[in-house]
Amino acid sequence: MNHSATGPVWLFDLDNTLHNASAHIFPHINVSMTAYVARHLALSDEDANALRVRYWRRYGATLTGLMRHHGVDPHHFLRETHRFERLHEMMVFDRALGALLRRLPGRKIVFSNGPQGYAGAVLDAMGIRRHFSDVYGIEQMRFHPKPQTHAFRHLLHDLQLLPQRCILVEDSAENLRTARRLGMRTVLVGRGVKKPAYVDVRIASILDLRRAAGRLLPR
Repeated sequence: MNHSATGPVWLFDLDNTLHNASAHIFPHINVSMTAYVARHLALSDEDANALRVRYWRRYGATLTGLMRHHGVDPHHFLRETHRFERLHEMMVFDRALGALLRRLPGRKIVFSNGPQGYAGAVLDAMGIRRHFSDVYGIEQMRFHPKPQTHAFRHLLHDLQLLPQRCILVEDSAENLRTARRLGMRTVLVGRGVKKPAYVDVRIASILDLRRAAGRLLPR
């Protein structure tokens, strides 16, 4: 085991956890995915959009449904749907994020249902890439998205992590439920969301993590 056997390992979701993807990025990806589905399955935009949402709700990722039911090539799909002409201009995030990450003790890993290249580009755009030892995307999960247990098991195995050392920071309660079942500690990020029993700490914004960290780290 590497040094993760002693210190905490922070697993950070990316979209709507480390930055606000709902403002510009998600709308762009949703339009791209709908267009892709319409083009490849010969559907109207309306039907393509409904199918995209249905697969996302059912599987945690539109891609999973497209692979399972339509044999879509995942690499081609991800490349086509995550193109950004001017990513920097679409980013909405807090400038204090770098300082927070620098002060947080332990190893930090991005654990995202997005493709690895996209996740890396977003971290670069925020200027925080250097704070993370690994960026773990959907390709590394063998295209099994969170909240599927497979996604977590691949991460733990590939990066040789003990679940008891891991703290998952997420805007999705569903993903935290799986994390807790595996023995991880859990942080839910978001305003106006209920705190389920399997969530250790709920914070309104990622910047509140510094204050909450004391309750999460082993004494």
